[in-house]
Amino acid sequence: MASTVDACFPSSSGSTLSSTLVMSTGVIGQRLPIQKILSKIPTAYNSLSNTHQAWLSTARAICTTDTFPKLLSRTFTLPSSPSTTYSLAGMTKGAGMIHPNMATLLGIFCTDATIPPSILQPLLTHAVDRSFNAISIDGDTSTNDTVALLANGAAGGPTLSSISSADGQAISEILTSFTQELSQLVVRDGEGATKFVRVRVVNSASFDDAKAIASSIARSPLVKTALYGKDANWGRILCAIGYTPGVSSGTILPEKTSVSFVPVDGRPELKLLVKGEPEAVDEERAAGILEGEDLEIRVDLGSGSEEASYWFCDFSHGNDAEYVTINADYRT
Repeated sequence: MASTVDACFPSSSGSTLSSTLVMSTGVIGQRLPIQKILSKIPTAYNSLSNTHQAWLSTARAICTTDTFPKLLSRTFTLPSSPSTTYSLAGMTKGAGMIHPNMATLLGIFCTDATIPPSILQPLLTHAVDRSFNAISIDGDTSTNDTVALLANGAAGGPTLSSISSADGQAISEILTSFTQELSQLVVRDGEGATKFVRVRVVNSASFDDAKAIASSIARSPLVKTALYGKDANWGRILCAIGYTPGVSSGTILPEKTSVSFVPVDGRPELKLLVKGEPEAVDEERAAGILEGEDLEIRVDLGSGSEEASYWFCDFSHGNDAEYVTINADYRT
């Protein structure tokens, strides 16, 4: 497939290496109708365009159980060249079989900034660790995950020479924010989901520990069902914190751990557990907070200064029915 695509793009460098990335999703182990695909590659090539409609058509084409195409773009400037406007565009797909390592999802991001491959990789790794590898819908990880970042330098400007430079730090922040926004669309499109939840673990001894704990909470079916039931059951959250594997010794200390619900509309947080001691929870207020679609769960470990976030959805009656229907009939 890659060689057929390469043949559409004459190489100006004389290199014999392939310049095509092949991505796939769908039924694991199912052979693709390769001849049908190959025969239409020239047609796709002749339809290439840089218009919004072309991007939108492509985003729609890669959807499977998605209910809407996921596509974003933005412009930005860099400290070294404030008069140069750069562009960043990206698309992704995914709605089920979602947990870290991207999980049945494909993503591609393109920028016209001048960034060499040696810097693109660590930029992408940093961004994905905080976005596509920090989302969960059903806790199931796929075999076919691909996220790619391409830069063609078409906008001109200086070549990025270091991630630690002012330009490197600026691009890293822009790319991380962009991938977070795009990956969160996957969670919002979760098969049958009714809530969009951010779990934010703060004051951890390390980023890795904070992320592992956030992942454990996001993956818990009991936490998910409690959120759907508007039940401020902080014990399930604390339980998920406690059974997180691989956390460094001293990171989780019950007497330092606090758990809160943080409304997204700016109202004061609802404290559920403060330094290991349960609070007298206003159940009516808790149910009111959980009535909304968006929610933040804040976990304060009190053992350091690092933090990490995860984004996930609930398990509901509709979620269970729709999820089972979609995945029971996936091949038929």
